[in-house]
Amino acid sequence: MFDSLQDKLTKTLRSVQGKAKLSERNMEDTLKEIRIALLESDVNYQVVKDFLERVRQESIGQNVINSVEPGQLLVKIVHDEIIKLLGDDENNSLVFAEKGLTKVMIVGLQGTGKTTQAAKLANQLKKQGHKPFMIAADTVRPAAIEQLQTLGKQINVEVYSEGTDVPVLKQVENGIAYAEKNGFDIALIDTAGRLQIDEQLMQELQDIRNAIHPQEILLTVDAMTGQDVVNVANTFNELLDVTGLILTKFDGDSKGGAALSVKAVTGVPIKYTGTGEKIADLEPFYPERLAQRILGMGDVVSFVEKAQEEIDMAVAEKTAQRMLEGRFTMDDLLNSIEQSRKLGPLSSIMGMLPGMSEMSRAINDVDADRELKSIKAIIQSMTPEEREDPSIMRSSHKRRIAKGSGTTVDQVNKLVNQYDKMKKLMKNMSSFANMFKM
Repeated sequence: MFDSLQDKLTKTLRSVQGKAKLSERNMEDTLKEIRIALLESDVNYQVVKDFLERVRQESIGQNVINSVEPGQLLVKIVHDEIIKLLGDDENNSLVFAEKGLTKVMIVGLQGTGKTTQAAKLANQLKKQGHKPFMIAADTVRPAAIEQLQTLGKQINVEVYSEGTDVPVLKQVENGIAYAEKNGFDIALIDTAGRLQIDEQLMQELQDIRNAIHPQEILLTVDAMTGQDVVNVANTFNELLDVTGLILTKFDGDSKGGAALSVKAVTGVPIKYTGTGEKIADLEPFYPERLAQRILGMGDVVSFVEKAQEEIDMAVAEKTAQRMLEGRFTMDDLLNSIEQSRKLGPLSSIMGMLPGMSEMSRAINDVDADRELKSIKAIIQSMTPEEREDPSIMRSSHKRRIAKGSGTTVDQVNKLVNQYDKMKKLMKNMSSFANMFKM
């Protein structure tokens, strides 16, 4: 989402990092380039104006122009101001009830992914040790009730519904009573949406809010809709006192300016971002991590957290140990491929690593995924003996493997050559490590 903005900002800031001193003139030139980059990325005009004024004042206050390394200090100031723009003064985590049931309303326009986000949040809360419960309160759209029930079965979270005939407020109150009686600690209410904001919808939502007094009212907004996100958030917030936002389609290719504008304009913090279609694709929002990624610094913390959540650490450690011992087999390579694919698209993972953002955009995820599938098919077409020691394979073996995997003999040879190079590298690493044990 922020690829274009990242390119422009890093290029602009890189141009001043090599300068021994900054003059008043090239400082203003730099701010002008930042201004253009932000406006072209669809950041709200007033937000851009206020942002640049704060950067200018901070720069004067810290005497960036006369600093020994003015470029680096300017990068830090821009970094800190982006964090403030995104909400550094807010607690972006959920607010829980001091005792008893925590109630969370999920609201938003139709098509923004309310129902899916409710299930994603329930899934995440369950992993954190909570006992979540979902109430299907969108009685206008029967398909939404069925969708929530299907998702509930998928993540093994109970869904409460009395169909479409019972008034929605009565269903929510009954659902809350059921949750309290049965020991659930969090109730997520999936409310109705409309194609556009109307009086009937808002009155229904206000009635639910006034009846149950939720700890959180989370508004789902589509990050791909640009500045409309800000307008929708403003309207919902004025009528409901929204406590947080869930930005969906955060993995899309829109300009991203809305994400940088919405907190500053509405005062409502972003609490979660939807980053894909899978049930696990919901991430807590961390302003500092996003600021680092926008400036091309990567996000190692998120990478490590994702790895810890998705990867079987016991398998990973066993594979790593075999590598260090110089006993790397095709089965180990297969395990490594299967583990890495759990982390998501290669370009997304590369983008989390410092200095790899430009390379990540050059990666074609479709081609990369196709290549990994071919490698996996080749390895799975080998016998256990061939996986253990590919050097025993002859031309007839390779023809059989190519036919069984739907690939070519050239592809099989290419994989074997790559494997040989990897094994040699692992052996050298093992010898090097053993030198330090002596």
